Order: sequence, then structure tokens, then C-alpha cells
Amino acid sequence: MASDLTNEILGALSASDAPILSSEAFPSTPSLNVKSALDRLDSRQMVQYETLEKEIVTLTAEGQEIAANGSHEAKVFAVVLAAMDGLKISDLPGIVGKENAKVGQGNAFKRGWIKKDKDLLRASTDSIVDETQQQLLEVQKTKSLGDKKAMLDLKRRKLVGLAKEISFKISKGPKYAREFVKEQTDLTPEMIANGSWKTAHLKPYNFNAKGAPTPAGALHPLNKVRQEFRNIFFDMGFEEMPTNRFVETGFWNFDALFVPQQHPARDLQDTFYISDPAVADPPREDPPMTPTSELKTSPRSPSTSKNTGTTADESLRLVLRTHTTSISTYMLHKLAANPRPARFFSIDRVFRNESVDATHLAEFHQVEGVIADFGLTLGGLIGFMEVFFAKMGIHKLRFKPAYNPYTEPSMEIFGYHDGLGKWVEIGNSGMFRPEMLEAMGLPKDLRVYGWGLSLERPTMIKYAVSNIRELLGHKVDLNFIETNPAVRLDKD
Repeated sequence: MASDLTNEILGALSASDAPILSSEAFPSTPSLNVKSALDRLDSRQMVQYETLEKEIVTLTAEGQEIAANGSHEAKVFAVVLAAMDGLKISDLPGIVGKENAKVGQGNAFKRGWIKKDKDLLRASTDSIVDETQQQLLEVQKTKSLGDKKAMLDLKRRKLVGLAKEISFKISKGPKYAREFVKEQTDLTPEMIANGSWKTAHLKPYNFNAKGAPTPAGALHPLNKVRQEFRNIFFDMGFEEMPTNRFVETGFWNFDALFVPQQHPARDLQDTFYISDPAVADPPREDPPMTPTSELKTSPRSPSTSKNTGTTADESLRLVLRTHTTSISTYMLHKLAANPRPARFFSIDRVFRNESVDATHLAEFHQVEGVIADFGLTLGGLIGFMEVFFAKMGIHKLRFKPAYNPYTEPSMEIFGYHDGLGKWVEIGNSGMFRPEMLEAMGLPKDLRVYGWGLSLERPTMIKYAVSNIRELLGHKVDLNFIETNPAVRLDKD
């Protein structure tokens, strides 16, 4: 059908050198069909066209019915005129219908076509001119009406409306031809062999056409920033710790880290406890480390303090780990079998029983690093932090004394955020307590640095995310993940 219309347009142009109007040459053809054919011809430079828009008057469904069968008032007059002895007012709706009676009676009175005689209606004249029908017929024919007052009255009665009419002014193009020949899209070996390519109409390439979108996988922003952290740790000689144990015992999650069994962090407000099974099997470590051995007998352990006795049942309770420091502690315990300088790191999920809001989730990622060596000092920890965070692009640091059950001294780390124009907390750090390390079997002169930070906070800053629920969880927008670049170049 489109091919037939293109040839009709070419045929209409062949009859005259002057431009033609589509509204006159093809009045019954939808403008979209005409434009489609014109675009095809224009792409081959066979025609040129200009789009014309104008406002026209159209009939509503009620207006079309009146144009065909007469106005309401004319129908009322015809019925009253036919009644020689007058027509009862109450009988009018049953004859012409409620709508005709309601509208037509008033307009007929207004025009003086009928009059009231007590409860009867009588004709005031023998003939009338149905101006409403004539006006609508004129609109139907010319799509306009010269009488502005009459136009306003027809619009008020909702018999006509305004619409936009699109037409095209069409003229011949540089490569005009009387017939449209469908162009071939492929050049085949047979065409080259027989020479038919010389006379073939080949479709030109459209280098401005957009290609079809290609679905592809995309890395989550958290995974991108996580890999950046991993590269920093590997560059600094760290070994990645295994973090596939989401479920831990209370011993490794709390006891080994000198968190008393009566500490608030252990209650249901902060910890997810496993209900089935509720407790773990006895430890199988070699050498074993249990609450009844090294940790319990350490002279400075909180477990040996007054009224804070350690129970094996509490230590064997299963929890969703609240931090990855439980993994670090386990790795330091294994290091006691062969004490030596070591560097470990981990990046994985931890779980806290917290209220969910724009900056908190019940699960998040913790980035943790541990350095074990001889002769370490607090000044060395500060110097290392400056180097570590400089690799992340953070050069202004401040340190504030803090408390952690398993590190002494401890420091909160603050970095200056240029975008926010203020200092923000970016991590926590400290030196593991000597009595904790000795309980694991490590030498007394071995010292351990430890520090940690959230993975979500730097990711939210880098990707301008204000609500953490848009970054992790069921509310994440997949378009956000797919459209973010896989690689970003920092100013530094």
C-alpha cells in the first residue's frame, strides 16, 4: 500500500511543475500514511516536502447527527406544526425524545417558531430556515465558519470543536522520477558476476541511524568500588581472607574479641540469632581455642572479671556475623601456629538488627584490614592510614580517640569531604589488645593493627546516591546499574 501511495504522489507531481498540497491531492488519506510515503521518497531525493499545520473546525458526534437530520429545534417545530389543534407540552418528550424536547423547545421559543397556549404548543409560522443545520453543513464542507458569533454558539452547545490539521506541500526533488523502484539492500556475489550491480538501485547506507540496543550485563556500583579496594590492598601486599561464613558462633563473633557476654551488642537489638540450630557443635580447631581455655584464663580478659563469667552455651550460640573482625580473629589464631609478619584484608557482608532508613540497612559490607608485625607503634598506624586513604583519593585525615572492646588504643578516622565541605567519619582503627593476642597463642612482642570502614558510604559518595536503599536491596533501579560507567577516571 505504501508503494502504491508513493507512485500516486509521483504521478500527481508529473502533471504539474508547481508544488501540490496533500490535503487537496489525497484528501481521504491519513496524514501519517502520506508522511511515511514522503519520507521514503525524500530519503532518495525524489521529492521535497514542507509540513503545514493549521487549526480547523470539526463536528462532534452530535453535530454530525444534526447536519444529517436537522437540529433539535427544527424537529420540535415539525412535530408542533403537524399537530393541527396544538400539541400538549407533556406529550412532546414522548414524540421527539427527551434530549430533543429539552434543547429544541427552548431554542424554538427563542427563535419565535412556536408559542405556548396554556398547556399546548402551537406553531407561530408555516416555514422555517434551520440555521444550525446549515452552519454545521458549511463547517463540514469548509472546516471553518465565517460568523464568529455563530461559531461561539456552536462551541457552547458542543456541536463543533477545534483540531489541528497536518498537510504537506510537495515538490519534485533532484532525483525525481515518475515511478518508484524498490531499492535493493544487499550486493550479492551473483550481481557482481553477471554485472547487474551496474544498473541496480542500491539503498544508500544511513550512517546517522541509531543501532538497536544490545542487552548486556552490568557491574553493580558496589562491585566496582569493591574491586577498587581490592586492588589497593593487593598493591600493598595484603592477602584476602576467606569470608564465606555468614553464620558465626558467639565465641568468634564476641568472646574472642573481648566483648563481655553481658554486653548490649549481644542482645536482640543488635544481633540476629539463629533459631534452628540454636547452637554450634563443639569446636574442631587444631589447636583448639574455646572459652574454657586460653581466653577464659587470660588474666586481663573481661570474661574473668567479677560477675561476668563466661558460659560455653553462650559462646556456642549461632549468630549472623555482626562484623568481619570475627574472620580476622580466626586468621590471627591460625597465625599463632607460625608467627610471622602478615597482612590480611576482607570485604564482605555483615548483619545488624537495625531499623532501616536512608543511611542504614540490616545488612551492609564491611571493609577490613589487619597488619601483624613486630615493633608496631601507634604512629606507624597513623602513617599507614594516611598512605592507605591517599590511594583512595582522601588526603585530609583527622584521628579521634575512641573505644573498642578489642583494640587499645583505638581511633576513629575522619576525612574532609570537599563536596559536603565538612569532616565525615570514614572508618575505625586501633591496635589489638596484647592480652587478646596472647590468648590466641601469639608472641608477646607481636603487635597487630586493625581498621575497618563501610563499603556503601564511599560508593554513595562516588555515585551521588542519597538513599542507601537505592543502592542495595529490592528497590534498586536496574537502569541505574546499567547506565553507570564500568570505569571512572579520578582527577588524581
